[in-house]
Amino acid sequence: MLEPVVKGLTFGLLLSIAVGPVMFSIIKQSINNGHKGGLAFVLGVSASDITLVLISNIFTGIFDSLQLHKTEVGIIGSVFLISVGIFFIFFKKIKVDEDGNQLMSFSKGHYIKIFLAGYFMNILNPGVIIFWLTATTATIFHSVNNRIIIFVTCLLFVLATDILKVMLAGKIRKKLTPHNIHIINRISGMLLIVFGAALIWGVLKFGDRI
Repeated sequence: MLEPVVKGLTFGLLLSIAVGPVMFSIIKQSINNGHKGGLAFVLGVSASDITLVLISNIFTGIFDSLQLHKTEVGIIGSVFLISVGIFFIFFKKIKVDEDGNQLMSFSKGHYIKIFLAGYFMNILNPGVIIFWLTATTATIFHSVNNRIIIFVTCLLFVLATDILKVMLAGKIRKKLTPHNIHIINRISGMLLIVFGAALIWGVLKFGDRI
């Protein structure tokens, strides 16, 4: 019982401390849209992780197909990241009231869009696909019950750490002015473009070696 829990926590720690576009986006969404917006994004990321875990453990043929088309997936993911980055640099507007305080939208459709952004940003990342493939391969000789414990522990740990990031970012947001938030959006957009460019360069140059 202890071994699968420890292995699940290890996988969760590796995934949660990985520095990538998802981590920066969690912080950015929390700053722009408050706790609820950040949680919507995190839930989207978690849903995509669950999808990949199910595919890698149950529908191995589909997962192998994704591996065979990792270049195409990587290009789609990089274009998505670059597009989001361009949006936050040039088109994302911060709404303020008469006193200069940030106004935030809380419509249901707004949160659905944030959820889907988190889902697709994570599931189109070849690095995440490779991570879950590696984790699945490493647990292939475990019993079904132990594998369930490993992946449930991992997913819960990652979700908990992502929620913690949202809460910490929320505290930072209270001290930021709309101008500073606009600057953070631009920096985040630039980082997403850099991640996207690095991703597309990596899959085109090293795709056959991954």
